[in-house]
Amino acid sequence: MNSFKIIGLMSGTSLDGVDITYATYTKVSDKNWEFKIHASHTFQFPEILLSSMHEASKLSGSQLATLDHDLGDFFSSCINQFIEESKISKEEVDAVASHGQTVFHQPARGFTTQIGNPAVIAVKTGIRTIGDFRTKDVLYQGQGAPLVPIGDQYLFGSKADGFINIGGFANISFEEKGVVRAYDICPANLPMNKLARSKKLEYDKNGDLARAGELNYFLLDLLNSLDYYREEGPKSLGTEWLEQYFYPLLKFDKDIENNLATVVEHIAIQIGEICTKNELKRVMITGGGAKNTFLIERLKRYYTGEIISVDNELIDYKEALIFGLLGALNLNNEPNCLSSVTGAVKNVIGGVHHLP
Repeated sequence: MNSFKIIGLMSGTSLDGVDITYATYTKVSDKNWEFKIHASHTFQFPEILLSSMHEASKLSGSQLATLDHDLGDFFSSCINQFIEESKISKEEVDAVASHGQTVFHQPARGFTTQIGNPAVIAVKTGIRTIGDFRTKDVLYQGQGAPLVPIGDQYLFGSKADGFINIGGFANISFEEKGVVRAYDICPANLPMNKLARSKKLEYDKNGDLARAGELNYFLLDLLNSLDYYREEGPKSLGTEWLEQYFYPLLKFDKDIENNLATVVEHIAIQIGEICTKNELKRVMITGGGAKNTFLIERLKRYYTGEIISVDNELIDYKEALIFGLLGALNLNNEPNCLSSVTGAVKNVIGGVHHLP
């Protein structure tokens, strides 16, 4: 059996921290891998770095290049601290698999950009680093997203019919007649966190602000009427779409609780409709949004199937864990981007190697 020890690194669009896992991945059969998490940890971004990342898409070329290096440097320090505190032997680690921080994602124009320079990580940790998992898929006419569904199927396929991650965006993966389908459903933590920051909070803990608000039915209709929801998959969302279509509908200077209540309802409706449409009986929900108790309550209003409960480690670290699997698949010379999910002309082995 092929077995790999990988450090998985995930920095999501919601910018709520850097998730790191160290796990062993063992291939059991063609589409079945087992895993064992040895250590996991989340590192918070320094305020000065976080401020730059919020403005990353508006930076000049030289400013973005500087941020790319600085973020890679920060990732490296997180990994080195993680290794030291978890008493990991660097010699046993086969690779670091780093998602990076998405700044631009425009597959229709042939590009996607993640910063957090993996060459910097390789040099400063002394470990082979695999980054840039999306570009090759985009070059083969795919969306370059989502990448997590292959992990859902290979690691958790026997546990649920569908898998929903509620991160910066909410996305879903499921198997239909033996073919994996997946796509972004709707915005999630990104607009909720942006609204919460108007109240000097990083996020709306447990959905308490939203719970205190009242629904704006006019706004709810506008959100649910966005063209994206009439498109069929494969499809994906990016921050540019948010800035152009979603954020202009919201108010960030007043009625924050009402706006949050309405956005939560919108998310619950969109997720519920997708699950019902695809006749999913059991779904596993992970990502930061899984801890938003008000959102999950509202989702149960629109989805009557079973929501599989998972432990907090899996809620928090599933994406970092799966990026570790993408690294293992890369090292095992197996495709880790599925064309049935991304719309590419073929399955590809995504990821670029950087040696120390």
